[in-house]
Amino acid sequence: MNNNSLDVDINRQNILNNDLALEKIEEIYNFRQSYFTNQQVANFFDISIPTLERTISEHRVELERNDFSVLSGKKLNDFREQHPEVFETINNDGLKVRNIAISSIRTVLNLSMLLKTSSVAQELRSKILDVTVEVLQEKTKGNVKYINQRDNSFLEQSYREKTERKQFTNALNNYVDMNAYKYAYFTDEIYKAIFKEQAKDYKKLLDLKARENVRDTLYSEVLVLIASFEAGLAYEIEIKHNELDRKLTQVETKQILDKFSSHPLQKPLIDNARTKMASRDYGFRSVVHSNISDYINPMNKDDFEKFLGEKSKSLQEQIAENIDVFKRLKDK
Repeated sequence: MNNNSLDVDINRQNILNNDLALEKIEEIYNFRQSYFTNQQVANFFDISIPTLERTISEHRVELERNDFSVLSGKKLNDFREQHPEVFETINNDGLKVRNIAISSIRTVLNLSMLLKTSSVAQELRSKILDVTVEVLQEKTKGNVKYINQRDNSFLEQSYREKTERKQFTNALNNYVDMNAYKYAYFTDEIYKAIFKEQAKDYKKLLDLKARENVRDTLYSEVLVLIASFEAGLAYEIEIKHNELDRKLTQVETKQILDKFSSHPLQKPLIDNARTKMASRDYGFRSVVHSNISDYINPMNKDDFEKFLGEKSKSLQEQIAENIDVFKRLKDK
């Protein structure tokens, strides 16, 4: 699967879940109210009501996901009290309004991506894309390769993974009868078990240089799973070694890894890591991991807040703020 064949609704939803970009759009267009009737929406896009209603019918589920709703009964009455400005333009010839379709600003932005014949929609759509790219470039300084490190938990999980990595390589060294190739071989086997690709495949996708470490580009949740794998495998390898009272062969060690990775306990953890990696790499880095492309979903608002929001910081800023902690760890 490639970017062109992926469902475009994933791209739309990624944009609509990016509150930072949407806030800038709202500032640019200076929307004077938060909700709109169908007539107001049609007037804004300079289209007919039938054209709007047809678009809503064709994309109802997606639009409802982005705040479109039809109100009646108590919900309508409560909404009327809270947002009287929405009803000021309604001409119902004295008849009581029994139900009404309501769109939020997010719905309007969603519609701009769906309407093909409106020049206003085309202009708004273009501006949304420009602002989305600008926000990403501004926050990452154009280097999305290491956007994962803007997560405040990256440093902690990276340190944890390095600790478990040492335990794993010690287990390979002490209990597995292979040459030095075993470290690279079983590292790749872990990657294949989790992501269905080798480390070299990932490096190629992200265009990493020879000296760039794959794990420096991984998200904290992914690092946690790798650390879990390394800790569990080190434990199982040592147990098997003690049971046989000899070093293990490559085949025996591989059997331990296969059994460990296929345990039902691992499935939800692996699924979560694949979803995080596939979805974020697609959304932030425009990278598609073809072997796990079925796991690509729209990123949620928390993802954008985590990597682009006010609390997200570059790795250098995080290190500077926690320098005393790192000095204590170094002195231990």
